[in-house]
Order: sequence, then C-alpha cells, then structure tokens
Amino acid sequence: MLVFQLQLQNPQSEMGAPPIIDFDELQSELLPASEEWGCFRLTNHPIPAALMAEMKATVRCLLDLPPEIKARNKDVIAGSGYVPPGKANPLYEALGLYDVGSPQALHHFCSQLHLSPNQREIIQKYSEAIQELAIEIGQKLCKSLGLNLDLCKEWTCQFRINKYNFTRESVGLTGVQIHTDSGFLTILQDDECVGGLEVMDERSGEFIAVDPLPGSLVVNFGDTAKAWSNGRLCNVKHRVQCREPTTRISIALFVLGPKEGRVEAPVELVDVERGRLFCPFTVEDYRKLRLSTGLRAGEALELLRKESSSE
Repeated sequence: MLVFQLQLQNPQSEMGAPPIIDFDELQSELLPASEEWGCFRLTNHPIPAALMAEMKATVRCLLDLPPEIKARNKDVIAGSGYVPPGKANPLYEALGLYDVGSPQALHHFCSQLHLSPNQREIIQKYSEAIQELAIEIGQKLCKSLGLNLDLCKEWTCQFRINKYNFTRESVGLTGVQIHTDSGFLTILQDDECVGGLEVMDERSGEFIAVDPLPGSLVVNFGDTAKAWSNGRLCNVKHRVQCREPTTRISIALFVLGPKEGRVEAPVELVDVERGRLFCPFTVEDYRKLRLSTGLRAGEALELLRKESSSE
C-alpha cells in the first residue's frame, strides 16, 4: 500500500494557530481571520448539538456500509460520488452529495444508499441548518468588506462525508494529501475525538495542528474565495495526519460558487494600482482545470492570474 510520509515539522508555529471565534464575535473577527489564516474554528454557533450528533451517527452508518452499496453513490460531476481508497490517498474514502439545496438531489442520494426515513430526515435538517449558517457567514463577510451582496445565497453546495481508516502502520503518515479547496467556503464538522487536521501558516510554511473542540465547526476559504476577493482572502492549504490507529469521521459542506455567471472580484475590491488579479471563470471551468492539471494546492488558480495588473 502506497502512503505519503509527512515532513517532520514543529506542530505549533511561533506565530500561533488559527483563531477560535465565538459566533457572537464573528462580525468583528471574521475578516482578519480570513485574510491572515483563511480558516478559523467557530464556537457557540446556531447548529444544535443534538443535530450534529445525529448527523455524525448517520454518516458513520453510511460509511460502514459494504463497498458494493457505497459504490451506488455515483458521480453527478467528476469526483462528486463515492471515492474509494486509492493510490494517492489509500487511507481515505468518502461519499458525496452534489447540489445539497436540491430536494431531487437529496432524494436521489438517499435512495442510492437505501437510507431509512429517519436518516433522510436528519440529513435534510442538517443540510438546511448548515446552508443557513453558510449564508450568514457570507453576509457577515460582505458587511465586513463594505459590500451589499447576497454572497453564498442559492450558490451550488456539495456534501462530502469522509472516513479515514487509520491503522498502527499508518501512524505518522498523511490521511489525505496537501490541498486547497476549490470552492468558496467550507464548513467542516470534524471528528470531536480524533485529531489530525493541519493547516499551513503561509508566513512560515509550517503546518499547524487544528485540534478537536467538541461542538465547534471549522470554517475555511478556498481558491474561489481568493479569486473573488482579488487576493484578500487566504485559500488555506491543509492536510490530515494520522496520529493514532483509529477511524476518523468528518462532514464537510463545500459552498462551491454561483450556479450561473462568472467568479470575479467586485469592483469595490479591485485596487486601482494592481487592478484585477485573476481572470474571471465559472465554477465548472475551474473544476475542469483542477482535474485536467492535477493541481490541487492552489497552483491551478495561479494559472488564471493576469499577467498585467491593469484593467
């Protein structure tokens, strides 16, 4: 089995760690955290603890299904369905639900895996709650930037539920390779007991552990956010490290971007001296670029950087 050995680095940067933000303080702390780290841990948020626990239990049941059942979770777009352990990430597998806001897509996902009525209800309630939170984060971000936009509202979203099959032999190895998220915003319910998530401090190049904190969520920004913000928001590089021989479960909502139209920086965010940094693109075109090039850690976005800073 092929695995990737982690570079030995100090688990804590001299510059600190990604901030932990109370939801009541999000408006004032969101923008600095997003620009400096591209991620933060959110506490005291409006997602009920009981719903989070029910969703985690449901997800665990789905990921424990036989491989032939999980394989019924077919792609809607490339990479959106079941991902079995593979050469690049042999310790990792995932199920996916593309276009979370679509009742038809949700019904199809549940039917593929033969979910019970109770499991369907839990997934629906959780998806509605986490999408509402994403929209609220988008609203607060726009307010912080002085913009009057419905950011994240009715944008395409995707669920990815992840399972890391860590063993004694895999301790000290990567569970998933270094990458940035391709979309705008990710809200992650990580494993409340098992750590391993690490994010890169761009100032030092070191990877910093983001340790579990029960009841909280991890929020991070991707390539689309960096392009939309004209380079202001950090598309954080991250990875998962195997720390102990156990199973790690996480649930990610990816807010990918607008269903129609192009991703480009609002004029209010375009600096007169630098101009627009990235060529406009659609979510679909950028997804294809990442897949065709195999560039998963922000390099694909750099291919869209304008040679000239002028408009």
